[in-house]
Parts: sequence; C-alpha cells; structure tokens
Amino acid sequence: MAVLETNAKISLHLRNNSLPSAQHPFGSQCEELCQRLKDSESEATSCSSSSSINKNLDGLQDLHECIHNLLQLPTSQQALAGECINELLGGSLRLLDIFSMVQDCLVQSRETVCELESFIRRRRSKAENGISIEVGKYIASRKQIKKAIIQKALTNLKGFKKDLTVASSSSKDNKAFAILKEAELITLNSLESLLLFINGSKEQQSQGKWKVIPKLMNSSRVEPCDRNEFEKVDAALKTLMNHKSSSIENLHSYLENLELCIQDLEAGVERLSRQLIRTRVSLLNIFSY
Repeated sequence: MAVLETNAKISLHLRNNSLPSAQHPFGSQCEELCQRLKDSESEATSCSSSSSINKNLDGLQDLHECIHNLLQLPTSQQALAGECINELLGGSLRLLDIFSMVQDCLVQSRETVCELESFIRRRRSKAENGISIEVGKYIASRKQIKKAIIQKALTNLKGFKKDLTVASSSSKDNKAFAILKEAELITLNSLESLLLFINGSKEQQSQGKWKVIPKLMNSSRVEPCDRNEFEKVDAALKTLMNHKSSSIENLHSYLENLELCIQDLEAGVERLSRQLIRTRVSLLNIFSY
C-alpha cells in the first residue's frame, strides 16, 4: 500500500513538471492593461484633450502598479536575472529622466501662468498698461519651454523608443521581460502625447514660431473648442495684443482653466513618477540577489 502511494506521488510530481507553467494572473492583468492603453492610443484623435491625457496617466498608474506586483513574484525575479535586469534598470533610469523633464516643463508653465494671471487680477481696470511687458514674459517663457521640449525631451524620448523597438523584437521568449519592455514603450508614447500637448498646436509644433498665431486666429477651420487649454491662452493673448481689451475677461478665464489643467497634469505625473521609482527599487532588489 505504501509502495502504491509512493508511486502515485512520483507519478503526480512528474505530470506536474511536464505541464506548461500557467501565466500568473498579474502577468495576464499587465498584458490586458497594456492592450487597453494601446487601444486608447489608436483611438485618440490628433488633438489630445487634457481629460484624455489625465485618463491615460491613470491607466499608466494602474499598469505600473500591476508591474510592481509582478516583480514581487519569485518566478518573475528568476526570469529577469542576469542581462535582463541590467537592461531594465537602464530603461527605468532613462524613463525617470524624461519624467523629470516633463515635471520641469509643467512647473515652469504653471509659474508663468500664475504670474500673468496675478498681474491681470491686480490691474483688471488698467490691464492695457504694462500688459505687453507681461505678455512678453509669458511668450518668452513659452518659447523656452518649447525649446526644452523639442530639442531635449522629445529627442531623448524618440531615441529611447527606437532602442525599445529593437529590444522588444528579441524579448518574446521571456514573458516578464517582454511585458516590462512593452510597458516602457506605452509609457513613452503617453509622455510624447503629453509633451506635444504642452507644446501647443500642431501649427506651432511644426514651425516653432509665435507668429503662426494669426493664422490660427484667422482660420475658420480651427474653432476654440478644438484647442487645448494652452492654445486658448495663446490665441487670447494674440487677440489682446491686437488692442481688443474686451478679450481680457476671456484671457483671465482661460488662464484659470489652464492653471487647473496644469495642476491636474502635475498631480498625475507625480503619482506615476513615484510608482516608477517604486518599480526601480524592486528592480534593484532583484539585481542585488
């Protein structure tokens, strides 16, 4: 009888080893969240709204929370040991660098908006006196932000995406590694949309010049509802500089909306950045094993 029980246990053990290992629910959940974010990307219009970007940031936070849970599994830690972990650590550092640039852009944008808003609030009745100086400061700051976005953040981001595409093609045999690399690429795509949102209209992105605003203002094809919060302020400033003092009320309203928009984006980026730091700590722990 004891011999039969022993043989049954051995047989069961052998059968279990011969079966393909099922993917952990965290892995399936990560893949599902990745696909959901990719579908959201493909359905997005060329002009992203602040609400769609904030929704995307929330989705990314869910994805990276799931990745953190995946990294706590012994099977994942085993699969990522060696060269994989070195590559993931390098990727996480580059990702955090880009997040830092985005945060700097948002902070500088909010400070510039608050300064102009404060000036208009203090001198509502005499806003035309000295307004050109304040508008000049705002435009100069916007140009500085755009220069940083176009020349540094987007350049770094596109180079990173190119490297990731090459890495992803050779990671199919390692499921955990493939999930993390795909999450990096999706995160970069979302950051690119956010950077272009901060940068302003497509016309300004391609030409990088404030003088394109008159074209925007005179175009019957571009309605105010199609502009994001940054673009509405840009257009209102152009109207104001054309000596239409009635636009001051609209400008003040647009500035308030833009400030709230930036605050929401800052909060979303900050939460996601903290999550990425948490993931990096988990990767470092795996590296030290």
